[in-house]
Amino acid sequence: MRLGIFGGTFDPPHLGHLILAAEALDQLRLDRVLWVVTPDPPHKSGRVITPLEKRMKLVEAAIFQDDQFEISRVEIDRPGPHYSADTVEILAKEFPGAELFYLMGGDSLHDLPDWVRPHQLLAALAGIGVMHRPQDAIDLPRLERALPGIAAKVHFVNAPLLEISSSSIRERAARGAHFRYFLP
Repeated sequence: MRLGIFGGTFDPPHLGHLILAAEALDQLRLDRVLWVVTPDPPHKSGRVITPLEKRMKLVEAAIFQDDQFEISRVEIDRPGPHYSADTVEILAKEFPGAELFYLMGGDSLHDLPDWVRPHQLLAALAGIGVMHRPQDAIDLPRLERALPGIAAKVHFVNAPLLEISSSSIRERAARGAHFRYFLP
């Protein structure tokens, strides 16, 4: 089984998330994509985040029609902080023999050497699916020096470029601007 791991705050989940997950499913030949809703992301401490229950309902509503998408409770059912290396280790035990592919944006790939235990994370993955946006500064030789073996595991996922972000949707909603068609 080839399993995609799509982690995020999803505050709210939007069309860009769905397109990336669907394109990763096809291009990486994944059997399933697990949506890992992060309750309290360590890199967003101090920011106001919509309560987990509401975000879970939004993700459930966004993915309910696609039987290759499912929510994983791997970060919900255990205490934080939640680090990707731990999450992937737990999922590897939950799905023995599965090839695990971590899905992320190019900005996250750029910062990967600064994550908690990035070498452990990389060792546990069959691949990393990366949605590359033009503004992402991805320097694979630099990443390879910091995390040997990463270049062979990076697979770029081609998807339509949508200038949609959860933060822009929240900002538009706060000022009363139209945002309906950014969401499923």
